[in-house]
Amino acid sequence: MTDFTVLRTAEQVGKLVVKWRKAGMRIGFVPTMGALHKGHLSLVSLALGETDRVIVSIFVNPAQFDRGDDLESYPGTCDEDLMKLDDAGAHCVFLPSADEIYPEGFSTSVHVSGLTDTLCGKYRPGHFDGVATVCAVLFDIVRPDIAVFGRKDAQQLAVVRRMVDDLRLGVEVLVGEIVREPDGLAMSSRNSNLNPEERVQSAVIHGGLSKASELVAEGVRDADRICDAVREFIGMAPLASIQYLGLVDPETMMHVEKLNAPGLLAVAVYFGNTRLIDNVILKPDRS
Repeated sequence: MTDFTVLRTAEQVGKLVVKWRKAGMRIGFVPTMGALHKGHLSLVSLALGETDRVIVSIFVNPAQFDRGDDLESYPGTCDEDLMKLDDAGAHCVFLPSADEIYPEGFSTSVHVSGLTDTLCGKYRPGHFDGVATVCAVLFDIVRPDIAVFGRKDAQQLAVVRRMVDDLRLGVEVLVGEIVREPDGLAMSSRNSNLNPEERVQSAVIHGGLSKASELVAEGVRDADRICDAVREFIGMAPLASIQYLGLVDPETMMHVEKLNAPGLLAVAVYFGNTRLIDNVILKPDRS
């Protein structure tokens, strides 16, 4: 078990980072919104394997919620989160208030064009502006060598990478793979909001994505045919309501009609009031 510190201000984090830098240490950073599960902890593990010290932030960012009720219903398990991070070997948890991140008079927003026009961006106006803005602020506070994000939030990953490159922030973005439950459901903080029947039926999301992989392995390349098959599979669950389903270029997030190169098949599905996202990279065999 490591020395474990919980800090609440940017000034405190800055002083700790300076101390580590003087000792020649590389710093890893894992930004989270709490309600941590094995997926988050796998990102911490990845950061620990690449750096000398790891900071994890827990901040439920109000700027990336397009609905107030969604923000209010986001799970909060701070005490449990801190114990998990201590056990996982994190060295520092940054636990700021909203005023610490967005002080009075804060009036700047970071917008990444193009990448935010499809998938989640189409249905959650302003969401990725909130993501990009808070990440820019957190990166400036922590000054990490690397930052680790999960592949489940594929569009968020693309947005953060573009922002880092465009603004020359000097942060290396590493990617953690999707961690799944035994039935294939991608781990998410929102899974706890599912009732028992919704939870059982939610396995169709991964089942549908697996169906897409099977079709590609059989030689299917037409995006509409692939998406129709996934839509039909997920539709077998009476409680499932698909918000979007699309096959896009994983770099640009633009829709593709034919799978001539690796493509990202992404989906958002509602079960009751709970919105779940998932994706898979489809790789056509060129042999």
